[in-house]
Order: sequence, then structure tokens, then C-alpha cells
Amino acid sequence: MTTPTWSLVQYTVDGADVTLGIASDGVVRRAPIDLNKMNTVELLRQWDTHRDMLQNLDIDELEIVDSAVLVAPLTYPNSILCAGVNYYDHAEEMGTARPDPAADPFFFLKSPTATVIGPASDIAIFDKDRSNVDWEAELGVVIARTCDSITEEQAAEYIAGYVVANDISDRGLFHRDNAVFPAFEWDWVGHKSQNGFCPIGPGIVPSWQVPDPQALGIRLDVNGTIKQDSNTSQMVSNVYALVAAASRIMTLAPGDLVLTGTPAGVGMPRKDFLKVGDVVTVAIDGIGKLTNTIVAK
Repeated sequence: MTTPTWSLVQYTVDGADVTLGIASDGVVRRAPIDLNKMNTVELLRQWDTHRDMLQNLDIDELEIVDSAVLVAPLTYPNSILCAGVNYYDHAEEMGTARPDPAADPFFFLKSPTATVIGPASDIAIFDKDRSNVDWEAELGVVIARTCDSITEEQAAEYIAGYVVANDISDRGLFHRDNAVFPAFEWDWVGHKSQNGFCPIGPGIVPSWQVPDPQALGIRLDVNGTIKQDSNTSQMVSNVYALVAAASRIMTLAPGDLVLTGTPAGVGMPRKDFLKVGDVVTVAIDGIGKLTNTIVAK
């Protein structure tokens, strides 16, 4: 797997306050002095001010932080918008109609403060009699500037960078029998917004380090067994189309996160669900690797 030159991370040392840092080659360094009192969301709100400095960053000049423990690189986005059925191979495995790239993408929301956790954090799930919890490897897009009704051609200007994400989904809580009205038959909150259901990390890779977000290998394994192995070229709506479409629905703010859908290989078609003790790893070329362990709620 190719690795990024560097990424924006957040870390703690001995449980102290969360601090902005720079990660490169598995080493965490202190952020430049102009940034070291910020978190990532505060930095993103001033992205245009600091972008040139970040593009010319000399990593070797930054102090190494011993005993740094990475936490979620965004705490917290105002919004997390997720694209549904946005990979052709995933649509095929789920038995849906072939998606139309000319159609408006479908989005749903995840709760930022409830769902976002970092690399190496545990994901707590209900027992199997109540839940069927699935994995969904995804490329996350981090917004840099306030955007409202932008075009696909403008979208690149509004993207700060990219992050690895896992859109954890509880298939067992999704459908409700005996709903009072058909619109209430599907429980998107229980399905997508349980605590810890959006691991992200390890860091935010700036957009200028990702020449083509539609040419990234994306893989997920459970206990070392590959479940998903695809490429972002399989997306129905590309990254820029998704950001533009999301901005037509709601104004996106710095630090907001757009998840771009998952490829084939989720557990649902095979009734292959996560269980306590499983270790789930998502890796995206040029972005990084995210590993979380499943524990009992």
C-alpha cells in the first residue's frame, strides 16, 4: 500500500488535551508553531490562511512527539453526509438496479459526536440476537471552505483532504416491522448512528497529495481475511460530483465530512456479520490504514 507524505492528525500524550500534529512514516510530530494551539476543525476554518505554509512544510524540522496516541483526526464535523450505493460493484452485490451516474446521489446522515471515533478505538455492538453489524470501507472527503450550491468543476477548490473511514452499519436494526406508515419502515438512525459507528483516521491527507481521488485502491479485512478489495474508480458519482450535490442540499462548513460510499464485499449479502473480538482494518492507497476492534456493548 502506498503511504501519504504526511497527514494532519490529532493526538494525546498520557491522556492530556487533544493536540494537532503532523504524522509521517509512522512518526507523530508537533504542528508548526502557528498551528499548535489549534485542533483540526479550527485549522480548517482558517484553511486559506495556512494552506501555502502547509504545502511548503519541511517535516524534518518538526519536533517528534514521544508516546503520542492518535485519536480521531476530526472532533467534530458539523455534519457527516454519506453517499448510498455509490459503487457499481456494491450495487450489483446488493441486487439493486444499476445506478445512473446522471441521477442525483442519495445521501443519509450520521451523528458526528456519537459516531466519530479514531484509529485503534473499540466499536461496541449489541449481541447477535439484536443486531447484525456490517462493515463498509469508505473514502472520506474533508471540506475546507464553506460551500453552497457549487458546481462539480468548482468542488476541488473546497476540499481540504481525504481520510479513511468505516461506515459501520447495523442491518439488524434497519427494518422495522409493523411501522405506522411506510416512510417510517426504515430506521436510519439505529442503522447508522450508534456510538462509534464512524471510525476515521489515521489522519487527513491534504488534497494536493492525492493527484486523482478516483484511482485509489480500497480494501477491508476482518481478522486478516480480505472482505473488500476494489478501487475508487468504481464510484458512480465521483468525489467532486458528490461534494457539489451535497452542497445543493445543505451548506457545507469547514471540517464537514462526506463519505463517498462503499465497494463490493460487505457482509449483508452473505449474512456475514461482525462479532465480539473481530479486528477490522480499512486501507486506502495514499491515505492510510484504520484498525478497530469489536467489543460488547
